[in-house]
Amino acid sequence: MANKTLGKAKSAKNDEFYTQYADIQKEVNAYLEYDENAFRDKTVLLPCDDPEWSNFTKFFAQNFESLGLKKLISTSYAIESKNYKLQWQPTLFEQENPNYDISKSKTNGKIFTLERDTNGNGVIDIDDLEWDYLEGDGDFRSDEVRRLRDEADIIVTNPPFSLFREFLPWIMEAGKKFLIIGNINAITYSCTFPLIKDNKVWIGATNFNVGMFFRVPDNFAYAATYKSAREIDGEKVNRVPSCCWYTNMEHGRRHQPLRLMTMEDNRKFSKHEEVKGIGYFKYENYDALEVPYFDAIPSDYDEVIGVPITFLDKYCPEQFEIVGASESEGVGFSNGLWKENSTVAQPLLNGVRKYKRLFIRKKR
Repeated sequence: MANKTLGKAKSAKNDEFYTQYADIQKEVNAYLEYDENAFRDKTVLLPCDDPEWSNFTKFFAQNFESLGLKKLISTSYAIESKNYKLQWQPTLFEQENPNYDISKSKTNGKIFTLERDTNGNGVIDIDDLEWDYLEGDGDFRSDEVRRLRDEADIIVTNPPFSLFREFLPWIMEAGKKFLIIGNINAITYSCTFPLIKDNKVWIGATNFNVGMFFRVPDNFAYAATYKSAREIDGEKVNRVPSCCWYTNMEHGRRHQPLRLMTMEDNRKFSKHEEVKGIGYFKYENYDALEVPYFDAIPSDYDEVIGVPITFLDKYCPEQFEIVGASESEGVGFSNGLWKENSTVAQPLLNGVRKYKRLFIRKKR
């Protein structure tokens, strides 16, 4: 079924967050700057994607030829598998398509594919997308979507954060390249941290300390403490500060070592009041030095130090090795050694528990 009205399709009113087009473009461009053929001749799968209004689908469809894609596949969940079914309304592309089936729209997911010039204008782009209903509801764990995963070379999406512990292993078991969005706290998940520690997964190119804005429905209710922008380019948005891109695709920016001062220079000149004139302290229950900021890491200290998980955004694997993490769901750093099934959750400093920490050591 050809879809020629995707660009003007109305989004359903629901409680899902949709990634901004500019954020997708910015992240993908980083991989192209490192390797202009990163996506060439590749089949890209966008699962969990609501293709009819997703910016992931729009971005890859509009840039199909410039990226050199072989094929684009995008899938969505069925209406009845979502929380917004009472607010749902059909999009324009569904209403205008003679093959639209309201009963299937409620129970079956959809699949969009792009790989050929369907309208004969000599260009493969968003107007050449073809769609149909999936046999099932579109759950990524189904055999149907699993087969699409196995066909793909690269998987790109913003999966439900609540399913991240299942989604990342689902990708890894197939050995696929990927680029996905997740909560920064997923860094210490048991499904994620061992991969990060072994340099099999890393943080994407976009600095996650700035947060990301996501498009939200008109009836979205902001928290009373929310102070960020509520509209971008005429669309209602919500800023989520604790999210980042996860990937196993090379972007080059993670190989830039930090320029650091010595321990003594940090004591004298650090811009951080916790360090300047004071220095550093070891945890009471871990044989590691607490360093509260990445730019306060002493260049002349060779033993293990604890840093906030946000350090991972600055991590250069040629400069440091990751030896452990606190609160990593059954694996942790205890008594100065990396141990499986550690029962120690958080490091203590002056009797105060420090929030999630990575334990790193300078490479010798």
